[in-house]
Amino acid sequence: MSHSRLAALVALPVLLAQGAVAETEAKTAPAPAGLQVELNAAETIDANCKLTFLITNTLDTPLEKAVYETVLFDQNGTVDRLTLFDFGTLPVGRPRVRQFVVPQTTCENLGRILFNGAQTCAGEGVDAGTCESDLGLTSRTEIEVLG
Repeated sequence: MSHSRLAALVALPVLLAQGAVAETEAKTAPAPAGLQVELNAAETIDANCKLTFLITNTLDTPLEKAVYETVLFDQNGTVDRLTLFDFGTLPVGRPRVRQFVVPQTTCENLGRILFNGAQTCAGEGVDAGTCESDLGLTSRTEIEVLG
């Protein structure tokens, strides 16, 4: 066996171990402080769209109330409507599921949801802009979520 091939075989377990450590660190890295909002599901029921969100408060304090002005866009990028999503009380570090029914539109018609701003962000010692500046948005659906 050549020296270079032997060196490559010896180095392979070290490289694999380094990759496994990096992957483990990425999986266990704490979420950034703020509110993590995931559009988890979208289901059309009787010509209405039911949106299911998973939201986690990773701030240092619970929120008494978090209400967002959202803009719903259709598949063509046209504004369908502005509405408010009230996520209610959000304890620290405990995921919560919230559902909202959007009347008279199917989920297949929705293309994007824009979190336009926080109408209410209330909690002891919470600055008014916290719900906007520390907002992480993701989607597990075909509907894009942005803010």
